[in-house]
Amino acid sequence: MSVSVTELADRTRRRQRREAFVTHACLVLGVLIFAFPIYLTIIGSTHDVNTIGRGDVPLVPGGEAVANYTQAWGVGGGRFMGVPAGVMLLNSIIMAICVAVGKIAISLTSAYAVVFFRFPLRMLFFWLIFITLMLPVEVRIIPTIQVMVDLNMTNSYQGLIIPLVASATATLLFRQFFLTIPDEYVEAAKIDGAGPIRFFLDVILPLSRTNIAALFVILFIYGWNQYLWPLLIVNDRSMETVVVGLTKMIGSGDSQNEWNVIMATAVLALLPPVAVVVLMQRWFVKGLTETEK
Repeated sequence: MSVSVTELADRTRRRQRREAFVTHACLVLGVLIFAFPIYLTIIGSTHDVNTIGRGDVPLVPGGEAVANYTQAWGVGGGRFMGVPAGVMLLNSIIMAICVAVGKIAISLTSAYAVVFFRFPLRMLFFWLIFITLMLPVEVRIIPTIQVMVDLNMTNSYQGLIIPLVASATATLLFRQFFLTIPDEYVEAAKIDGAGPIRFFLDVILPLSRTNIAALFVILFIYGWNQYLWPLLIVNDRSMETVVVGLTKMIGSGDSQNEWNVIMATAVLALLPPVAVVVLMQRWFVKGLTETEK
């Protein structure tokens, strides 16, 4: 029995609608699973400590949002009162920005040297950089701390930032991108009388801007989420980052936790990385999916 073209088209449309429904249902379910804990944190930050302590947090906002966020921002809470979220957020922002900018600057220049300069043992130096991927800060934590102590860099921004700046991954990514730049660009720059610095500033940096933006988002979040290194290198509570401060706000055993203030601090800690991702989303996607030449 033959099937008409119209029936085939109807079957195709129904199948496509079913597939679209299943796809969107899976996406909505995934969003709900990932977003519900965040939603519960936001809601919990608007209620008083007794409501949360009883374990009957409603799913609608409460009336204590202003008081909770004011205390979290200006006073702090938890077991160790006296470290406001504003101070910890400032420390985290300075650390994350400096780590991201430092990693990109060092990786750009090292990849530029490896690709566009010819000098003895050039590839050996590149592979020495690449091998450091197997030696993250967690592996070399004891000698790194000793170096920071000897240089008197504990409890300082230098101690928080410098050991995290070197990045073999970013160097590798920039090197692979630089290898795609046509040799004609280099020859044209030489004919125009451009030196290495001018070629780097006028050609390499403009071509690399989307890659730089994508890496900045990744490296900013990397610096923001650091926990072990700031925990070990900082003893002065005024230098604490928000990730470390949040863990210290949570008591153990029978200690009374100010969960309303803790949740308000957690919400504040979410805002800077979310803002970076949202504001740079277009550049981030473009840097990961396109190669400009």
